[in-house]
Amino acid sequence: MTDITTSFRRAGVDFSNYQPRHFKWELHGKVATITLNRPERKNPLTLESYAELRDTFRDLVYTDLVKTIVITGAGGNFCSGGDVHEIIGPLVGLQREGDMNGLLAFTRMTGDLVKAMRACPQTIISAIDGICAGAGAIVAMASDLRYGTAASKVAFLFVRVGLAGADMGACNILPRIIGAGRAAELLFTGRAMDGAEAERWGFYNRICAAETLVADAQGLAATLAAGPTFANAMTKSCIHQEWSMGIDDAIEAEAQAQAICMQTRDFERAYMAFVAKQKPVFEGN
Repeated sequence: MTDITTSFRRAGVDFSNYQPRHFKWELHGKVATITLNRPERKNPLTLESYAELRDTFRDLVYTDLVKTIVITGAGGNFCSGGDVHEIIGPLVGLQREGDMNGLLAFTRMTGDLVKAMRACPQTIISAIDGICAGAGAIVAMASDLRYGTAASKVAFLFVRVGLAGADMGACNILPRIIGAGRAAELLFTGRAMDGAEAERWGFYNRICAAETLVADAQGLAATLAAGPTFANAMTKSCIHQEWSMGIDDAIEAEAQAQAICMQTRDFERAYMAFVAKQKPVFEGN
């Protein structure tokens, strides 16, 4: 990378030595693993962990060290949602005070986590075991791919606490993954999907054994990290942007995206490897 290119990068997080306060971070090769790490409470999110996750995904835009990300939870569960005592209780306090600005500041902050996940160029894979509920289900939903176990339980349970299923983009994203009718049922009832149903409905890409779940997700992440990561980032961007496009606009957007990818060295490397009857070695540029 040239000095002028480096100067455009955001200074700040050194992901090779990143030490977040509210979750575990491991980097092996170019695969990062985020582990929600409050197993005694089934890994709920707090105001602080929401914000740190949001900021982490925002900063990942500016690094070349990380190419794929796995998100999982410690202790046999993924995430039980927002912490009842540290989030729900204070929100009820704001409601009693009539503090609409405070409530809106919170809901916008949580939505910013999903925005950051969708905007970062790295492929995100959730590895889901045990409870995956509320905000945890949203984090899984906002990921690009999802591996789960048969024993896992996924629940968008906002309705059970008197809230709409319209939370953090669920009414937009979930129907695109599993279909509008199935999404409506889950969001209206708050019921849980087990692993078999989640795979059958297309929420999970694959069912794994609990003992190999994270390793399986990391294996896929490593495979993707060794691939044409610039092109993968372009695919992710197109999937996200084309949700609001008509077909003609989408075809034009993809024509431009593909022409950009054709300017990369990875495109040339793939051709030269084909000519030499070798496997291409991609470098993400």
